[in-house]
Amino acid sequence: MQEHNKGAGDTGPQGAPDGTQATQIDALARNMVRLFDQGTKVFSTLAERSRANGQGPYSMASDVNEAAKSLGEIARHWVSDPSKLAAAQGELLRNYADLWGRSFRRFLGEDVEPVVEPEPGDNRFKDPDWSNSQFFDFWKQAYLITARWAEDVTRHTEGVDDKTRKKALFYLNQMLAAFSPSNFPLTNPEVVRATLATNAENLVQGMAHFAQDLEQSKDLLSISQTDLSAFEVGRNLAVTPGKVVFQNDLIQLIQYAPTTAEVYERPLVIVPPWINKYYILDLVPEKSFVKWAVDQGFTVFMVSWVNPDAKLAQKTFEDYMREGILAAIGAVTRQTGSRTVNALGYCVGGTLLASTLAYMAAKGDDRVSSASFLAAQVDFSEAGDLLVFIDDAQLTALEEMMAEQGYLDGSRMAAVFNMLRPRDLIWPYVVNNYLLGKKPFPFDLLFWNADPTRLPAANHAFYLREFYLQNRLSKGEMELGGVRLDLSRITIPVYELFTKEDHIAPALSVFRGSKLFGGPVRCVMAGSGHIAGVVNPPARKKYQFWAGGSAPTLKDWIAQATETPGSWWPDWGKWLAAYSGEKIPARDLSDGPLKPMEDAPGSYVMSRG
Repeated sequence: MQEHNKGAGDTGPQGAPDGTQATQIDALARNMVRLFDQGTKVFSTLAERSRANGQGPYSMASDVNEAAKSLGEIARHWVSDPSKLAAAQGELLRNYADLWGRSFRRFLGEDVEPVVEPEPGDNRFKDPDWSNSQFFDFWKQAYLITARWAEDVTRHTEGVDDKTRKKALFYLNQMLAAFSPSNFPLTNPEVVRATLATNAENLVQGMAHFAQDLEQSKDLLSISQTDLSAFEVGRNLAVTPGKVVFQNDLIQLIQYAPTTAEVYERPLVIVPPWINKYYILDLVPEKSFVKWAVDQGFTVFMVSWVNPDAKLAQKTFEDYMREGILAAIGAVTRQTGSRTVNALGYCVGGTLLASTLAYMAAKGDDRVSSASFLAAQVDFSEAGDLLVFIDDAQLTALEEMMAEQGYLDGSRMAAVFNMLRPRDLIWPYVVNNYLLGKKPFPFDLLFWNADPTRLPAANHAFYLREFYLQNRLSKGEMELGGVRLDLSRITIPVYELFTKEDHIAPALSVFRGSKLFGGPVRCVMAGSGHIAGVVNPPARKKYQFWAGGSAPTLKDWIAQATETPGSWWPDWGKWLAAYSGEKIPARDLSDGPLKPMEDAPGSYVMSRG
């Protein structure tokens, strides 16, 4: 009798699976039951929450409604011109036919060039099987053909205004990002391999992650982007030594301990955005802008905004100026004995700083000697994709919602910012967490991103209407405290940083705003985007910056500017030193009239939710 050596794919008597296969089939069956059971519960919860909370601004329902309106307008123009529509459809069908023909030739063993390839840096298709496997390569190319055709058609639709076109492109990109074959279990090679290797345990674990995210989310689903247990404010984030030396309803003011024997005489006051927490500028020590500035010999003060609740609903933009920046400047001058300060504003903190400087100029208040603006807009005519969410109807709905609770929950703004870059900030985490069943990697920046702040109703409504909708500051029409604001009256030296790939404060928008100041402006463009371009310590030797251009348009300015590898921080430090006075002995935190109240990072930054 001939012996038969069974392999992994062999079966027992009468075709029955062997023991290993039976175990795998049993495991797969159990996992599919678990997946179905968990999925039923999770999606039931999601449906209930959507019904309860789905009608507010920045919700799925409102976004679907806005998308339908803008894309419907595009479709209407194409349907009204049948010949152009037929030509556009014919182009798409020709590309499909080309893909099918080349795929068949590849099936027969011929080496063929792809019809279309992903753009450089498109990480969705970096797995080798997207090219090596004909099945996955077909789905990849079919998707890219369709996506690029749809974008091209939308971009070149005649007869629609620019705002409608931009809205349509924004929502189209949301849809295209969602429909990528990388987001579906059967058309993502990495997910298929993981599912086969684990008998679908990855999908079961992914559903558990989904349920956990849903449980921890508020009105909107918040997808975990990092391991939140890996970081803690005050333990390994925001650990630059310092003391809170002043506080009121809106701010705590942190004075940082010197690390040099001598410091520059004129102190630096940093005004971060109140939409997020200040420690984006004080992440882990090797990435901390604050620590780096202190190490250069600057006496650094940081405004830490309160995380407001309903009690602060009526705090206005003017209150943020008076109780925020002006109160901080007053406290710093008392604490240091210096009559003047240098000021730095990041993002919306920079917008507030520019408004405050215009107010101070009108009042003859010259306590600020120089201003640095990091990715901060004052002219909102080119404010990018955030303008998609700004019109009278949407703002009215938002104001009605804020009136009910007195503030805008931070999760809604976080959702908006994630929508600006869905390929980077939404779908990679859907695949990693829910399809591969993995936990997200620890990343300090994303921990900060998951720690949003609430926004008081009065201030936020003013900010959106006066700046984004009406752009009144750049027009010289805005008033604060009874004073009309004129940016041309700001004649102090300005350091204006914008970043090349900014989706929140686009480079063009910031550059245009820099032309409104009345004094000398040093324009600098950093590589990367709104966060990574700013938080780029010299030791990492990443990205680059451009400086030295003088042309009136951004395109010509970039052509003139000199590119320098690495961080812009040393360039800024050298610039600021020229406006910081002489060196004096380092200031002891206990020497000033304002006595320490608590250790940095303070208590205001600890409030979550």
